[in-house]
Amino acid sequence: MSDTTAASAQGTVRAFRIDVPQGEIDELRRRIDATRWPTKELVSDRSQGVQLAALQNLARYWTAEYDWRQCEARLNALPQYKTEIDGLDIHFIHVESPHENALPLIVTHGWPGSVVELLETIGPLTDPTAHGGRAEDAFHLVLPSIPGYGFSDEPTELGWGPIRIGRAWDELMRRLGYTAYVAQGGDVGSQVTDAMGRLALDGLIGIHTNLLTPALGDAEALSESPPSTEERAALDQLAEFHATGTGYFVEQATRPETIGYALLDSPVALAAWMIDHDTDSYQKIARAFVEGQPSGNLTQEHIVDNITLYWLTGTGASAARSYWEEGQENARAVGQTPTPVSVPVGFTTFPGEIWRTPRSWVEKAYPNVIYFHEVDKGGHFAAWEEPGLFSEELRAAFRPLR
Repeated sequence: MSDTTAASAQGTVRAFRIDVPQGEIDELRRRIDATRWPTKELVSDRSQGVQLAALQNLARYWTAEYDWRQCEARLNALPQYKTEIDGLDIHFIHVESPHENALPLIVTHGWPGSVVELLETIGPLTDPTAHGGRAEDAFHLVLPSIPGYGFSDEPTELGWGPIRIGRAWDELMRRLGYTAYVAQGGDVGSQVTDAMGRLALDGLIGIHTNLLTPALGDAEALSESPPSTEERAALDQLAEFHATGTGYFVEQATRPETIGYALLDSPVALAAWMIDHDTDSYQKIARAFVEGQPSGNLTQEHIVDNITLYWLTGTGASAARSYWEEGQENARAVGQTPTPVSVPVGFTTFPGEIWRTPRSWVEKAYPNVIYFHEVDKGGHFAAWEEPGLFSEELRAAFRPLR
């Protein structure tokens, strides 16, 4: 990896380019080939975890067909930069729109994602007229890598939770010359975006999320008494997730270093850990490798692009620690009344998400909801799976703020 330095009035922003040595790619393949495989699971579903057939097919594709250089070239074709904020080098993609009066937008990825999950949204968001939209809905787009993920520095001290990241993002937008901007996020990105909305940042004029962070804390408090039909369904989905789907969450929030040894030592362990998220996305990913049927943009190539990025940057453990940091931040806030989100909020419910968020929950969580929409396809990785639809949602959500 390399970068060149250029000074700006606000700070130092350096152009960045990826150049992975061939020896690292060869070593990755060697390690995949040397995998010691467990026996096949004893059930016909995913209740014991990632299924052997799905992961062996992924590994075969990874060594026999996959070419990291294509992803590397795709990233290097974009304007990539690094800049030091609060002691860390932050990697980001910055694509300016060709349209006048475009609205600056910063989008934060999640776990187990990266900027890779957002790449297909760049065209529709920055140049909507080339993708069925209107010039007046264009965005200047900033896609940063969370500290400890991808090509951003790994934190070497405690305290890099959603609040500190949100402040860093505000500094990044100021450094790029954006005095008024909007923010979006899903998964971990939704927590960063939620935190930004509570920080009273001078430049932030609105947020949009597709995962309702406050519901992870106390969904019951967001519901009526008794819950409506929609709220009851969402509560049941959340209960199922807590009962059977939070293994990765608990491990990363309490013992990230423990799982980190496997994530840094075995690419197959890393792949299994990363695709064992929610049931909907796991089934879509497994289907892509077992049946050759991708769901939207969740293709074999793009899935392995994302896993390979984690491997080559050695960020499995540091990314896992972001859950621990979030947990520490939440623990410090216990008993305190949350600062309300002070900016307008947009929200989109995707049907394959861990739970289907009712409008009533969004309005209870946020005092100024200017946009709410339920769409008919897409899941937890909404921007990745359905980039066109995701982009349409952001255009509609932020239209009132232009």
